[in-house]
Amino acid sequence: MRIALIVGIDFYEHLKPLTGCVADAYSVQSVLSRHGDGTVNFDTTLLTSVGPEQKVDRRQLKEHVRKLFNAKAEIALFYFAGHGQVEATGGYVVASDATQGDEGLSLSEIMTLANASPAQNKIIVLDSCYSGAAGAIPGVSNLASLSEGMTILTASTADQPAIEEDGRGVFTTLLVDALFGGAANLTGDITPGSVYAHVDQSLGGWEQRPVFKTNVQEFVSLRKVAPPIDLSDLQRISEFFPFPGAEFGLDPSFEPEMKGRDPGMPNPDPENTWRFAILQRYNRLNLVVPVNAPHMWHAAMESKSCKLTVLGEHYRRLVAKGRL
Repeated sequence: MRIALIVGIDFYEHLKPLTGCVADAYSVQSVLSRHGDGTVNFDTTLLTSVGPEQKVDRRQLKEHVRKLFNAKAEIALFYFAGHGQVEATGGYVVASDATQGDEGLSLSEIMTLANASPAQNKIIVLDSCYSGAAGAIPGVSNLASLSEGMTILTASTADQPAIEEDGRGVFTTLLVDALFGGAANLTGDITPGSVYAHVDQSLGGWEQRPVFKTNVQEFVSLRKVAPPIDLSDLQRISEFFPFPGAEFGLDPSFEPEMKGRDPGMPNPDPENTWRFAILQRYNRLNLVVPVNAPHMWHAAMESKSCKLTVLGEHYRRLVAKGRL
């Protein structure tokens, strides 16, 4: 069971209203509900507030967070977009009925519920100002309290606001792009770590900085999309390159086109052109590079070779160990 509580609050009775949080929440729900092939992913609960007739008050928010983290789930994920506040006593996410920031639901209380959760993986994603305070021990710098299986991903540090742009949260826009496939690996899996890397690389040093904290033995897949290469083709990487540093020899029989051949060159061989097509896919994915040649075509026509990149060697090891 994979469950997600997704909260977006634009309306505040006593504080400045926001404009993009509800839209962000709907976007996150949409991408998490289904995998790339349309199969069911997360069972989601959506709480939104756009006006006085649809408020998300502190009591309601706390009750839903408690219910989420009481579940015996494979993944229990909490996403919040709205106002955030930080005080000497710690950080807060702010509900619709708050008159000031520290009347919200404290991050330490959310962490207490999450740390005690029976869920195998607890994931907290916050697109709110000063959200990097999540997991921090109040009054103690550079320390965090995370139980095993806990991951926190926030839009900004504990002393930064979270920025909206064109009516959407900058962080959540990148988050959704990552979940749609921008952060997928070669098997089509999207993990919290790859999502953070995608967001981090997309923001400059002078912009808000995302925060990532985790205590896991291995990353869980948040969503699966169509991989850029068939798994059966990827698994052949250890056949082409059976040991570290191996090179795969090429010759003109690997190139399917007759154009550019010198007299006496061998004609294309169907078995070799089939292999070459896989090697070219590896090359496009930065798994393989030609040796002493500018392109794979030149390596074949000049009877040179190709070898694995560092990334290619990583996947060769995974295949050799039966991990793929």
